Amino acid sequence: MYLDTHGVMLRHFSFRSSSSSLLPFSSRSLRSSAKSAASSHYSRIVATMTTTSTQNESTHQTQKPVQVAKRLEKFKTTIFTQMSTLALKHGAINLGQGFPNFDGPDFVKEAAIQAINDGKNQYARGHGVPELNSAIAARFLEDSGLVVDPEKEVTVTSGCTEAIAAAMLGLINPGDEVILFAPFYDSYEATLSMAGAKVKGITLRPPDFSLPLEELKAAVTSETRAILLNTPHNPTGKMFTREELETIARLCVENDVLVFSDEVYDKLAFEMDHVSIASLPGMYERTVTMNSLGKTFSLTGWKIGWAIAPPHLTWGIRQAHSYLTFATSTPMQYAAVAALRAPESYFRELKRDYSAKKEILVKGLKEVGFEVFPSSGTYFVVVDHTPFGLENDVAFCEYLIKEVGVVAIPTSVFYLNPEEGKRLVRFTFCKDEETLRSAVERMKLKLKRVV
Repeated sequence: MYLDTHGVMLRHFSFRSSSSSLLPFSSRSLRSSAKSAASSHYSRIVATMTTTSTQNESTHQTQKPVQVAKRLEKFKTTIFTQMSTLALKHGAINLGQGFPNFDGPDFVKEAAIQAINDGKNQYARGHGVPELNSAIAARFLEDSGLVVDPEKEVTVTSGCTEAIAAAMLGLINPGDEVILFAPFYDSYEATLSMAGAKVKGITLRPPDFSLPLEELKAAVTSETRAILLNTPHNPTGKMFTREELETIARLCVENDVLVFSDEVYDKLAFEMDHVSIASLPGMYERTVTMNSLGKTFSLTGWKIGWAIAPPHLTWGIRQAHSYLTFATSTPMQYAAVAALRAPESYFRELKRDYSAKKEILVKGLKEVGFEVFPSSGTYFVVVDHTPFGLENDVAFCEYLIKEVGVVAIPTSVFYLNPEEGKRLVRFTFCKDEETLRSAVERMKLKLKRVV
C-alpha cells in the first residue's frame, strides 16, 4: 500500500510544497503541467517511507520504493488525510472531514463502559452479538416496515465501510458491471476496483442533483450486476425521491439487478422522509441495506456497522466479512444495543440540532458569496466556489486553508471524471455552533468575490 508516515493509506491526491498548488495525479487526471510536481512528491514519499531496521545500520542503505497492487495504483492519496493535516499545520477550522467535534450521548458511552467492566471483551460471534442483531432488526422494522430475521439476515461489520467492502467482495465477480452515481463516497470506487468490477458512472448535476432517469434507463442492461446507491447522499446532501427510487427498482426487477444501498445518514433527513429502497415492491430480495452507528450517534470512531440482506445474499457478505475482520468490537456492540433502543425523542432532537447547524452554515456561506446548492439530508452542503476566481476546486481549497483558515473538501475526488467536480467544494456542519460561526466569520473577512 501507499502509506504516509502515520501508516495511513494514501489515495487520489497529493500536496506539493507549501508555496505551490495541490494537484490530483491519478492516471485519469494527470496533466502535463503537474508531472514534474507529482514526480517530485513521489520521490519525497519514497524517501520518507524508506525503512531502516536499526539505528545502527548504514545511512547508505538502499532505498526501496513503496509497492501497491495494480488494482489500487490510481488510488494514491486520500484527500481527507491531506486536508486534515494541512488544517493542523495552518490552524484552520476543519469543515472538511465529516466527523463531529462533539461527543456522542452519555447513555451510549456508559453502556460501553459497563460492557467492558462486565467482561465482554473477547471475540464476538462473527456476524454480531445476538442482542445487537435483534436491535438492528427491530430498528429496521420501525424505520422501513420490513420484518427481517436477525440471525439469518443481519451481519454486524466494522463500520459501514466494511459492510460495503464485504458486499462488493462477497457478491461481485471480476468483470461484473456496477453502476455508481457520481459524485460518490471515495471508498466505493476503490472497493469495486479490489473486486475487479467494471464501473459505469451516471453523474448527478447541480443545482438539485436529480437523477437523469433516461440516462439511467439506457445504462441498465442485462450486463448490469448491481447499482450502488447512497441516500441521503454524500457529498451533495441530495435525497433520492420516491419517484427516482421507484424507477431504479423497476429497472432492477426487469433486469435482475442487485442494489447496494448505503443509508448511514437516514436519521439526518431534513426535508422529506427517508425511504429504504428495500421496502419497495420486489426489492428486498435483491437489496443489501447498509448502515452504521457513527453518524446518528456521533461515535464515528467506534466503527459499528451492519448489512441487512435476504439469506441468499447474506451468505456472500458473511463469507467476505469472515476474512476481512471476522468480528467487530464486542463491548461497542453491546453499547450499540442501547443506542438503537433510544427513544424517538433522541432522533427528533438530533434532527432539530442539525437543522440549526445547517441553517448557520448555509446562511453564512450565502452571505460570504457562494452559490449554495440545496441539501435535504446528511450533514454536508455543496457550493460553487467559482465566484472567488480560483481555477478549480483543489486550488480553491488550498487557498481557503492557507489564506483564510478554513477547510473544505474538493469534490473532484468524488467523480470518475474529476473535471465534472472542479467547480464544487463540500463543507460539513457536523461541528458545534461556535465553530461554524467562527469559520463563517473568517471567510467573510478574507474571501472576496471577483465575479
